[in-house]
Amino acid sequence: MVRLYVDLGDLDPNDSGARSRFTSDMIIEAAQRIFHPYSLEVKDIAWWSVYEVGQRIADRFDDVAEAERGTRSPHVFIAGDACHTHSAKAGQGMNVSMQDGFNLGWKLAAVLQGRSPSTLLDTYAQERQAIAQELIDFDLTWSEAMAAKPADPNDPEAGGMSAAERQEIFTAGGRFTAGFATDYPPNLITGDDAHEHLATGFPIGERLHSAPTIRLADAKPLEIGHQAQADGRWRLYAFADDADPASTDSAIRRLCDFLAESPESPVRRYTPAGADPDAVFDVRAIFQQGHRELSVDAMPQFLLPRKGRFGLIDYEKMFCADLRTGPDIFDVRGIDRSAGALVIVRPDQYVAQVLPLDAHAELVDFFSGIMVPSA
Repeated sequence: MVRLYVDLGDLDPNDSGARSRFTSDMIIEAAQRIFHPYSLEVKDIAWWSVYEVGQRIADRFDDVAEAERGTRSPHVFIAGDACHTHSAKAGQGMNVSMQDGFNLGWKLAAVLQGRSPSTLLDTYAQERQAIAQELIDFDLTWSEAMAAKPADPNDPEAGGMSAAERQEIFTAGGRFTAGFATDYPPNLITGDDAHEHLATGFPIGERLHSAPTIRLADAKPLEIGHQAQADGRWRLYAFADDADPASTDSAIRRLCDFLAESPESPVRRYTPAGADPDAVFDVRAIFQQGHRELSVDAMPQFLLPRKGRFGLIDYEKMFCADLRTGPDIFDVRGIDRSAGALVIVRPDQYVAQVLPLDAHAELVDFFSGIMVPSA
């Protein structure tokens, strides 16, 4: 059994009944012409339908008109095919729809649970409508490429598109179809690129790109990005400076002390009383030294949080560069070895900001507009 999508050509936009006049025999004939000089024999058809491709995008993704934006928060949202339709040729319908849902889901949860103000919900339409337009633009280009007749190298005047040209178009859209082309611009939850030079391999606004590490506690090789779960928490990846992390002179220790002790610390301000220390912010440290060079007990106690009913220590917050087999995450992701970097990652795994390890005030300011202090 096979499934075929058969291009039946363009329809007359003034003929509303054109689609209804197609028959299964007409579809088979069209498929046979496409397959020629190869043969296609159809024994039975389990199901067939004629789908009219329409690249469309909704005017709004929520119930707030642009003139009202900022005066009230949205209460109704649409996602997926409800707000953007296109062809099935690149397999992006479900992919982009799931991304819509993930983008909206964590924001709804944060607002409904009282962790973020309702203004956070405005960013759903702001971010996803632009992505939907990129989807439509890509689909138009790819649909035209798929519909173009094959070029005849012996008759260049006849027009058409060569296989190489078609492949070039698909390759150019590869990052989009793989889900890595999204690049959210600065907004409430995505910062600017003032400090992006500290971690060039983590472009702000794009999905977090993982890299291999070694967990300090047990020397287990792990992909740092694969340790995050879709649980609504923010991630703070602290890439250590070149000082000894056990020393009070290290920027990574100063950051940990600030997060653990300062009344301004986002961890202290926004984590509910009685909750695990990492219930809202999952802080991970990545050291430049090999795992044999560091002692777990000498690391900042903030990175050894006690959690759960019995207050057991979580030893999975610290990682090291893989200096034996590589690659070194500091090299792969362009981390400034002298200064280190703090990479802030949203609950949907997009990089929200990159800051210096000592930029404590900037860290406080970033979260002040998107979090609600715990009671």
